[in-house]
Amino acid sequence: MKRRLLKKTGLFLLFLWTAGSMAFFLVRAVPGDPILSILGPHPRPEDVLRLRHSLQLDRPLAAQYLHFLRRLAVLDLGESLVNRKPVLATFLKYLPNTIRLTVAAMAVTLSLSLPLAFLAAVRRGRFWKVLAVAFSAIGLAVPAFLLGILLIIALSLGLKLFPVSGSGGARFLALPALTLGISLSAYLTRMVRTVLQAEAERPYVLLARAKGLSEAQVFRRHVLKNAMIPIITLIGLQLGALLSGAVVIESIFSWPGVGTLLITAVRQRDFPMIQGTILLMAALYLLTNLLVDLSYPLIDPRIDHDPAE
Repeated sequence: MKRRLLKKTGLFLLFLWTAGSMAFFLVRAVPGDPILSILGPHPRPEDVLRLRHSLQLDRPLAAQYLHFLRRLAVLDLGESLVNRKPVLATFLKYLPNTIRLTVAAMAVTLSLSLPLAFLAAVRRGRFWKVLAVAFSAIGLAVPAFLLGILLIIALSLGLKLFPVSGSGGARFLALPALTLGISLSAYLTRMVRTVLQAEAERPYVLLARAKGLSEAQVFRRHVLKNAMIPIITLIGLQLGALLSGAVVIESIFSWPGVGTLLITAVRQRDFPMIQGTILLMAALYLLTNLLVDLSYPLIDPRIDHDPAE
C-alpha cells in the first residue's frame, strides 16, 4: 500500500507541474496585454512601462517561468494583476459555490443514471433497455449549454419556477444542477450499463444462473460486486470534472464558481489568476482521482497484493 501511495503521489506531482507549466506558457501565447485591462484602452506610454516593470512583465520569459516555479514550490500562487488580491484566497472564495453545484449535480446524476442502468441490466424485458439507450442517446446528442438554455426557456421564462441566473438558495441552484446532472447522467447511464452487461456475460455469472439463483440474486451477489471498481472509477471521473469547474454552465447561469472566476480572468488577461485557477482546478481533479484510485483496495482487497504494483 505504501509503494502504491508513493507512486500515485509522484504521478500527482508530475501532472500538477505539467498543468502549471502548460498554463504559464499558453496564457502568454494568446494575443492580448493585461496592462490594458488595468489601465484602460488608451493609457500613457510612461504608465505602461512603469506598471509593466512593477509587475515584472518586462523580464525575459525564462526568468518569469523560474520565478513562477520558485513561488509554486512554496505554494505561493501570486496575486491578481487586476485587483492585487492573493490568487489562492480568491479561488477559495469561489470554491464553496462550485462544491455546492457539484454535490447537487452529482445527486441528480446518480439518482437518474444508476437506477436506469441497473434496471436495464437486470430486467429481461426490452422496455428498460430501450429507455436507457434512448435517454443516453438523446442526452449525449444535446450539448450541455443548449440543454441549459432550453431549461431556462421552459422552467424560468415559461413556468416562472426558477430564477434565470445568479446565486442564492436552492431555487438559484436548481437549473445549473439539473443541466449538469442530466448531461452527465446520460453518459454515466450508457457506461454503467455497458459495464454491467459485460460483467453479466462472464462464465461465473452463467454458472450462478445455472444453479437456480434469481436474476436479482445474481445481480446483487456477483455482477454488481465485481463491477463496482469501474463504476466507482466512472463516478470519480465525473466528480473530479465537476469539482474542477463546470466552466460553460457556470457562465450561462452566472453562477459564481471557479469556472466563472477562470472566464473572468481570461477576459482580463490576468496571468497569475489564470495560472493559479487552472493549477488548482487540475489539483482538485487529480486529487479526486487519486482518492478513488487509493480506494480500490477497500473495494477489492486483492488489488493491494497485486504483484504488478
